[in-house]
Amino acid sequence: MPVAIGLGAAGLGGISIANGLEAKEREQQQGPNTAPALSQCVVLDRASLVPPEGALFGVNLDLAAKPLSAYASDLGHKPAVSVSFTGFPYTGEERADLLRAVEQIRADGQMMLLTLEPMNGLEAVTPEAAAALARDLAEFNDDGVPVIVRFAHEMNGSWYPWSQQPSRYIDAFRTMAAAVHSLAPGSAMMWAPNYGGGYPFAGGQYEAKPGTADFTALDTDTDGTLSMNDDAYAPYYPGDQAVDWVGMSLYHWGADYPWGENELPEPGKFVDQLTGSYTGANGDDSLLPDFYQVYGEAHGKPVAVPETAALFAPGAGGEGELAIKLAWWGQLFEPATTRRFPQLKMINWFEWDKEEVEVKGRVDWTVTNTPAVRAAFTAGLPDWLRYGPDTSCQPPGP
Repeated sequence: MPVAIGLGAAGLGGISIANGLEAKEREQQQGPNTAPALSQCVVLDRASLVPPEGALFGVNLDLAAKPLSAYASDLGHKPAVSVSFTGFPYTGEERADLLRAVEQIRADGQMMLLTLEPMNGLEAVTPEAAAALARDLAEFNDDGVPVIVRFAHEMNGSWYPWSQQPSRYIDAFRTMAAAVHSLAPGSAMMWAPNYGGGYPFAGGQYEAKPGTADFTALDTDTDGTLSMNDDAYAPYYPGDQAVDWVGMSLYHWGADYPWGENELPEPGKFVDQLTGSYTGANGDDSLLPDFYQVYGEAHGKPVAVPETAALFAPGAGGEGELAIKLAWWGQLFEPATTRRFPQLKMINWFEWDKEEVEVKGRVDWTVTNTPAVRAAFTAGLPDWLRYGPDTSCQPPGP
């Protein structure tokens, strides 16, 4: 069944109002040149989760440090998307955590981006397990929270139990998509590889080994080796019928490796990473496919940046926090971004202050914890971003 959620005036535009008035009646009641109020329940299917214009703004939030209500207050908007992670199949405790997240999102957000991590391997993704998850998603949808499932992300990396197994990964993704599309029409599927700079990420625990079928499938130039000359994305693509969204997280870790120094992002870095033309960080990623063109334009999929932020390591010296983060979000939010990339439909900030093994120390990725950074960030939010509803929507009755 379709899912009913509440939408504020800055929420998903262009969606028919289930019990709305005709335009003429609205004009009679509200007067001419008055924008119709959308803070009421509307009927959504998965296609309607894509805004017709602009991009959804969301957050990957450390809910242990800050509840979603406090983040929304700091931001000045309810985020359109809230990112959650869970193992799959998940435990009873993990399911309880998801239910708590759903409640926070229904009150102070709009939709969930649910990242499923099959830590026991792709063999655990059975039709029965997928159907059980989809039934839970349908309950979340009925409770007023749409869900976009980011299944087994960064599958082209070498560090997860589902890594570099293209055939098994595609089968598992399609199994999950079939269940979600059948049982939870208020939910959608996202395919989200890791940014391909450094591919094939040699030395990881789960890298494909020479002589295996996986290695052969990933050797797209058939030269007997895996390198940047091989396509970092295409062997893992599950197909247009299974995929509703495509996504790729893009971070500024620094201008030069090793990471850990506070460095300004190079001009144009965000665009160059999204299009596979970045040359920097002691390497040349210009051999990468143009992710936006291939999957956003050629495949016609809405493109998401599921996570993004700029590294600031307190006490590490170098550039200041505000300068680094402002330079990064300035690239994301400049007016040319939405004009050049009309298929870019979601941007989620990584709002964590945490220890990072890559730098062997603390990194503050946040933009709402430091008053000066928060003021600059909220002032810099462009008008083409879409946020959550101004009012909550009660789930429909029987």
